[in-house]
Amino acid sequence: MVKYGIIKTGGKQYTVRQGSEIYVDRIDEEVGKEIALETLATFTDEGEIELGKPLLKVGVTGKIIEQLKGEKIRVARFKAKVRYRRVKGFRSQLTKVQIIKV
Repeated sequence: MVKYGIIKTGGKQYTVRQGSEIYVDRIDEEVGKEIALETLATFTDEGEIELGKPLLKVGVTGKIIEQLKGEKIRVARFKAKVRYRRVKGFRSQLTKVQIIKV
């Protein structure tokens, strides 16, 4: 019986399974701490579905493994015919979370 869950964090939704690792927007907690994630729905292979209205009471728990930075994104601004060019870089702050229980 494999269980899946749909969680919401950082304004985004993720499909998770027990034991999986996901990268989410930065969560301000220390490494090694267990956190409760907002759970929208859970599914099993047998076809059982639990939907929250809007959230489920029993949620998904995860463990923070590491705080890191994402890949660098290059942002360029350009205006034609006036020799205007600006280039900035951006690296998003990420958190690696391991799903412990669905």
